[in-house]
Amino acid sequence: MNSLPQINNSVESRWRTTFRALKHRNFQLFFSGQLISLIGTWMQLIAESWLVYRLTGSSVLLGSIAFAGQIPVFLIAPIGGAAADRVSRQKLVIATQASAMVLALTYAALTLTGRIQIWEIFVLASLLGVVNAFDIPARQAFMVEMVGREDLMNATALNSSMFNGARIVGPAVAGMLIAKIGEGWCFFGNGVSYIAVITGLLMMRVPKIERRTMGSPTAHIVEGFQFVRKNLPIRDILLLLGVISLVAMPYAVLMPIFADRILHKGAHGLGILMGATGVGALLAAQTLAARSGLRGLGKFVGVAAFGFGLALIAFSQSKMFWLSVVLLVPVGYGMMLETTSSNTLIQAMVPDELRGRVLAVYTMMFMGMAPLGSLFAGLVAGRIGAPLTLTIGGVAAMVAGTMFLTRLKEFRIGARQLVMAQGLAGGNPPQEIIPDGSMTPPFSGEE
Repeated sequence: MNSLPQINNSVESRWRTTFRALKHRNFQLFFSGQLISLIGTWMQLIAESWLVYRLTGSSVLLGSIAFAGQIPVFLIAPIGGAAADRVSRQKLVIATQASAMVLALTYAALTLTGRIQIWEIFVLASLLGVVNAFDIPARQAFMVEMVGREDLMNATALNSSMFNGARIVGPAVAGMLIAKIGEGWCFFGNGVSYIAVITGLLMMRVPKIERRTMGSPTAHIVEGFQFVRKNLPIRDILLLLGVISLVAMPYAVLMPIFADRILHKGAHGLGILMGATGVGALLAAQTLAARSGLRGLGKFVGVAAFGFGLALIAFSQSKMFWLSVVLLVPVGYGMMLETTSSNTLIQAMVPDELRGRVLAVYTMMFMGMAPLGSLFAGLVAGRIGAPLTLTIGGVAAMVAGTMFLTRLKEFRIGARQLVMAQGLAGGNPPQEIIPDGSMTPPFSGEE
C-alpha cells in the first residue's frame, strides 16, 4: 500500500539530483538562452558542411574548412584562458556571443544573395574559430560563478545535456531547411538565436570578483601549462582527450560523404545521422547528471574512449542507412561520456584562479586537435575512402583508451590528492573531507 509514495519520493529525489544546478537563477538564464542558441549553432554546422560539399564535392575541402575553423582554437585558446582569469568572465562571454552572431548573419547575407564562395567560407570559419578560442574557456570557467563549487559537476553535465539536446534538434531542422529552402536560412536562424543567450547573460546578477592582473599575460599563460605538466591526472586526461580528438572525433567531417555516396540519403539523411549521435551524447550527459559524486569517473574516461572507437568501427562498415543511424547512438554516447567526464574531473581538480587557463588547455586538446584530425581525415579519405579512414580512427581510440586504463591506479591516487586540495569531491551534498582527515575515495571506480 505504501509502495506508490515511496516510488514517487524516489522519482522526485532523482529528479532533484539530476537537475539540482537549475535551482540557481543565473544558471536558469544561461540554460534557457543557450538551449535556443545551440540549436542554431548545430543548424549552422550542418549547413556549412553541406554547402561546402554542394559547391565542391570534395572530402579534402570538407576537412580543410573544418581545419580552418578549429585551428585558431589550438593556437589562441591559451590567450583566451588567460583573459578568462584576468577580466570579467560574464562580459567576455557576452562579447564572444555577440561576435558569433555578427559572423552568422554575415554567412546568411552572403549565402542568401548567392555570392558565397569557398574562400569566404574559409575566412568566416577562421574568424569563428578565433571567437571560440576566447568563448569556450571563458564559458566553462564562468560556470562556477553561476552555480558554486557544490553544484559544478551537475551544471557541467546539464550543460552537455543541453548541447546534445540541441544536437538532436538542430541537424534535423537544418536537414529539412536545406532540402526545402537552402543553407542561407540556417545561417540566419543561428544569427537570430544568439539574441536569447545574450539577453540571459545581461540579466544575470554575478558577484564582482577581483581578478589577478599583476604580472604579464605571457607569465600567466605559462603558469597554466606548468600546472598541467606537473599534475599527472590532469596531464593523462588531456593527453587521452587530444588523441581522441585527433583520430576519432573527425568522423563528423566525413558525414556528408556517408550520407550521400554510401547511404544515398542526401542532406535530409545527414541531419538524421548527426541527430543520432546527439541522442547518444544526450544519454551520456544525462547519465552523468544523475550522478552525485566523482567516484568511478576515471574509469568512465578510459572505458568510454574504448567504446567510442569500437562503435565507430562498426558504423564505418555499415551500408544500411537505419543500421548506421542506430550505430551512431553509441558513437555519440562514448564520445560525450569521455569528454564530459574529463571536463568534470578537471573542474574538480583545478583551483579557481587557474581555471580559465587549465580549461584553455582542455579546449586545445578537445577542439584544438580536431582541426589537425579533420585535415588528416579529409586527405586520407580522399585516398583510401571514408569507411577505412574511420576504421583506423576507431582502432586508435581503442588503443588509447586501453593505455589510459592501464595507468588507472596511479591516476586515482593523484586525482584524490588534487580534489582534496580543492576541498571538493563533487556531489550534493558533496563528499567532503571528513573530521578524521580522510576522505571518501571518489576515484575507486566502484559503484
